[in-house]
Amino acid sequence: MEMAPIIVTALLGGEDQAWFDRQRQAHFPPERNFLSAHLTIFHHLPPSLESEVRQRLGDAAREGAPKGHVASLIPLGRGVAYRIDSPGLEGVREYLADIWSGVLTPQDAAPWRAHITIQNKVEPPVAKALLTELQADFRPRPLKITGYAAWWYRGGPWEPLSRHMCA
Repeated sequence: MEMAPIIVTALLGGEDQAWFDRQRQAHFPPERNFLSAHLTIFHHLPPSLESEVRQRLGDAAREGAPKGHVASLIPLGRGVAYRIDSPGLEGVREYLADIWSGVLTPQDAAPWRAHITIQNKVEPPVAKALLTELQADFRPRPLKITGYAAWWYRGGPWEPLSRHMCA
């Protein structure tokens, strides 16, 4: 099979994943919504890192689950996301970014802004209306992070490469 870039995400607890999936289903343009809600850690790692990605994510998972919480809403201009605060997850990402600094794309080398997008690629007034609607009832809440996953990106829905559940 053709080699492809690798995407790395944090895995969410079942209730949190279901809640974010419902949010995405309700607000993401249906013709573009072919992924579950996700918290991306790296967008584009070279396929040559496959075995190292597996090893390092496994090591990170053995360190235990980082605590996190849904902190606020983020306007994306043409969409809306939830900002995620997790010093532990941020530390894992910084550690891996340092190791892989020589192969990171500009997007992955830039400062990380942990978030889960629930709407994208809509007209700005539509995004602004959703942001206003969601902000009216928003309350920060805990977020359960349960592990890490790596995925092959081949242009469509992501293909699973590996999953690493936290100890």
